[in-house]
Amino acid sequence: MTLQGRHITRREPAKVMRLSRLGSMHQCRLSFMRVLTRRMASEGWQFTRPVFDVDDRGVGSAVYTAQGPHRAYSLVAFAHDLPDEKRSDRVIAEAWDATFALFDGVPSKEDIDRLSKNVPLQEAGRVSESELSLSRANRSVRLWAHVVDSLAAGKQPNPKRIDEVGYLMRTTAVYGSGKFGAADRDVIAERDEAQAPFQIEMLSVYLTRTFVRDLVQHMAVAQGGNRAVPLRPDIARRLGIGNSTGLGMAPFIINHPILFNNWIMAREEAVACVRCIQSATKDETNTFQELVGRSVLSVENWRSEHPIQVKKLGALNKDLQTLVAYLAGDVLKQIHPWDRLVTWSESALSEEGQELVASLILEPYGHLVDGLSNCMSDSNTDAFRIDGAMPVAAVRDLIQENFDWALSLDWTAREHCARAWYVSEEKLEPRLGERFEEPIEEYEQPLAPARDAVAAFAALEKWEADQPIAAFLLSHPEHRHTVRRAQMSRLAPYSEIQDNTIGAKTLPIDMLRAKLSFFGATHFDPRSDRWVRICMYAGAPYPEELTQNNADLWVYPEDDT
Repeated sequence: MTLQGRHITRREPAKVMRLSRLGSMHQCRLSFMRVLTRRMASEGWQFTRPVFDVDDRGVGSAVYTAQGPHRAYSLVAFAHDLPDEKRSDRVIAEAWDATFALFDGVPSKEDIDRLSKNVPLQEAGRVSESELSLSRANRSVRLWAHVVDSLAAGKQPNPKRIDEVGYLMRTTAVYGSGKFGAADRDVIAERDEAQAPFQIEMLSVYLTRTFVRDLVQHMAVAQGGNRAVPLRPDIARRLGIGNSTGLGMAPFIINHPILFNNWIMAREEAVACVRCIQSATKDETNTFQELVGRSVLSVENWRSEHPIQVKKLGALNKDLQTLVAYLAGDVLKQIHPWDRLVTWSESALSEEGQELVASLILEPYGHLVDGLSNCMSDSNTDAFRIDGAMPVAAVRDLIQENFDWALSLDWTAREHCARAWYVSEEKLEPRLGERFEEPIEEYEQPLAPARDAVAAFAALEKWEADQPIAAFLLSHPEHRHTVRRAQMSRLAPYSEIQDNTIGAKTLPIDMLRAKLSFFGATHFDPRSDRWVRICMYAGAPYPEELTQNNADLWVYPEDDT
């Protein structure tokens, strides 16, 4: 590898931050699940199961402890005998097949007793600052029954059926950061293992996957007795944890502009860094070629019935065929191979294919890009302070720079403001409604930055250019949030979605996909334009298998035929 050569800058926000591209992003080396498994392996974390008290009906509790260099974390799991008619992935559900809390340390019997009275209730219960997250999960009923029946009869489950679903349980929420009495983010923010975002939540899901495997094997023994066999390790690894994610996640990336900027900027910096490489070694090109082949297998196993995703998958399959044919030449032996590849992809592939290439070129260069994961949290509280001395002209320039595309839209036209975000009274969860068909406008949440920026821009035109923005805000406090966001963009160029979040054609699943790709999710399966199912940790080694050799590339399936 030779680094000298041309300087490649990050891709422009106007290109990266369009919803269609955000909705085409894939996991990469900086995704939070992979950051966690790499850390646990490199630091030699130890895992134990001090408690597994589950009866033959599948009811009981278990504790899984992960011991790092400085402290321990424990998943406290509760298994329930849930009637089929009560099983629902909707946020309004009141019962689940399993519920969980991630405990800060190792829980005592008294802690487990306390949690047993609250964790199964989820929102209706209360936890304490000793708990770092709260979650719940439901079975994939048909696959669960198939796996239990197979193991109980002394057989392994059908791998094709495993791959069709991908998980035995799916979470419907993983709550952290102070919800329901759990510890605030500040409690863990300075810990080394929490420097990258969402590491606590990712650890909770990783341990949940182990509990699910152990529970299904326990149920097989309860049904089959001595005939029962455990899951073969290679089949067990194919199973991840599913997740059903709805509109509750979409406003997150609007409401956390600095944090989301840091995620995108880190990825774009990594891509730009690799594009600067003048020449690639044989090992680096071999790694890339291997992972392209494994990506072909992953996409072939990616199933969806949603027409939008079906179309995108068709394009992605063709993209990979085109990529494989292109790589058959000597492009990777030429000068600046990765820059050539990315530039070629921009005209030869769909956005899905382009973003997959952007992720894949990072894989041979962990030593260059992995450290960027420590830059992805948001610790810049000063960014939220409005600079009242900034001249009106400077604020107008910032709005124009970030929302030039929006200034040309007719915001009185129904198609550009067809929808409104609001919060449901029953569950205090975000919802998206039809502005002209439902009585929701008076409850609208400020989740339309583009529309609000245009309104602020128009109001600013009536003020002298050299006036301080503080004077404007004294007369127009309704524009404070827009001015704050405009000033943030000086430090955070990727802070704004450069698309309409309330238009008639807006697809909220694009926002969900963007966030979930940074988690490390794969096989996105939209069930409508407002919620999506994904799989997490499919292919990952279980705690007893985790080593530095298998801690990272597990996300790319290998052909075991």
